[in-house]
Amino acid sequence: MKKSAIFCIVSLLLLPFFSASAGELGNQLAKESVIEKIQRDKVIRVGMSTFVPWAMKDKQGKLVGFEIDVARQLAKDMGVEVEFVPTAWSGIIPALMTGKFDVIIGGMGITPERNLKVNFTMPYDYSGMSMVAHRKKAEGFSTLDDFNSKDVNIAVRMGTTAEQAARKFLPNAKLRLFENESQALQELNLGRVHAVVSSAPMPVFHALKYPDKLFVPLEENFTKEPIGFAIRKGDPDALNYFNNWIINMHASGFLKEKKAYWFESRKWEALVK
Repeated sequence: MKKSAIFCIVSLLLLPFFSASAGELGNQLAKESVIEKIQRDKVIRVGMSTFVPWAMKDKQGKLVGFEIDVARQLAKDMGVEVEFVPTAWSGIIPALMTGKFDVIIGGMGITPERNLKVNFTMPYDYSGMSMVAHRKKAEGFSTLDDFNSKDVNIAVRMGTTAEQAARKFLPNAKLRLFENESQALQELNLGRVHAVVSSAPMPVFHALKYPDKLFVPLEENFTKEPIGFAIRKGDPDALNYFNNWIINMHASGFLKEKKAYWFESRKWEALVK
């Protein structure tokens, strides 16, 4: 019997086996998807950290902000409840990888380094780095070069893209790292550092809060970064769902509306003051 004929016979005999295996693998992947888990548990657990105005607490201690609105709308569209899991930013990716929550929705910039550990959705927003400076300590400073000196102290939140940007664009400055942004801003208010590097629009908001003491030295953000949801690797079903949800939210104007409210207005200030 010719080899080609034998190959055809063997292939036909094995076809049901391979078909069944492919089907079982597909079912297994579907069962393991975080989307299936969320639907089963009727709750989506969202990892986040506080960044003004991305996520913060109002006067009653309730979480509010751009990311909070995004996560709540996502949960509503999925027909489930939302559970926020506040997490230190420096440990938020390890917490996701160990299953402490289902997704990070926390103003996380999409970077190659992070992408090696987690999968990102398409961008649902764009941010950029800016800085707020102390009027006396940084008097006359108006460019990045002015701050790029060994005599300048810059405060940043550790583990953030703000830290990465400060190291890249201000390599000669002395960096002071803090676990949360409020600590960095306190150092600035006390005049212990020249400036704080952070994602826009926080620097502008903080400068407006203390106009006699602080100012924004740069006219424009000095970086631009895409912001995405972060999920565990190996879950194409979840990536597909979240990407399509973001596409719909862009198309409906929801994301544009929320960004205008939280980033381009001061209407929400009464909620937190």
